[in-house]
Amino acid sequence: MRTLYHLPLDPGCRLIRIVLGEKRLEVTLKTEQVWERRESFLELNPAGEVPVMLEDDGTSIAGAAVIAEYLDEAYPEPPLIGADPLDRAEVRRLAQWFSVKFAREVSGNLIEEKINKRFLKLGQPNASAIRAGLANIHYHLDYIAWLNERRRWLAGEVFSLADVSAAAHISAVDYLGDVPWDKHAGAKDWYARVKSRPSLRSILADLVAGATPPAHYADLDF
Repeated sequence: MRTLYHLPLDPGCRLIRIVLGEKRLEVTLKTEQVWERRESFLELNPAGEVPVMLEDDGTSIAGAAVIAEYLDEAYPEPPLIGADPLDRAEVRRLAQWFSVKFAREVSGNLIEEKINKRFLKLGQPNASAIRAGLANIHYHLDYIAWLNERRRWLAGEVFSLADVSAAAHISAVDYLGDVPWDKHAGAKDWYARVKSRPSLRSILADLVAGATPPAHYADLDF
């Protein structure tokens, strides 16, 4: 069976799990402690990073963006990257917004400092980085609300990789209890609709040892 090497709170891994769920593709999840630098894993991805997907025939594909594009081409129903060039351009623009900009300004700061440092024993969290992540998230939630007012989904009329990328990052931050939903009703409305999709069920069931999510995390009604 198809295998995904992942880490539960890694947004890129969550992105692929949501894509697989949307396409109703079965997968076996294997948690990969990337800091152990296992030789057999490095043979699959010399970069030593997750996600890595192993197809039934042994083919390995590494990197969230690469795997997502592969899955949309290999398993085209339902399409997640747009029906025409302009649609695809907008989907990719917003997917990159969250996988690069949001990651740099928000999720990277919060997950790295609150979770990764503890597991890797890299010292005390950087309070300045955490404050930056907590401050920056407001801008991104405002943008989601702005898009939500003008479109059915973030990139247009259909659910797409743009929504998947945003949900992957926001769900990881929400696990930490760091999404100020009470101040961003528009973004909350969008995320409530995303949370209700079956493809999010396994994500919302995640539990990380030593870190308990807030009560609303898996509540479809917040």
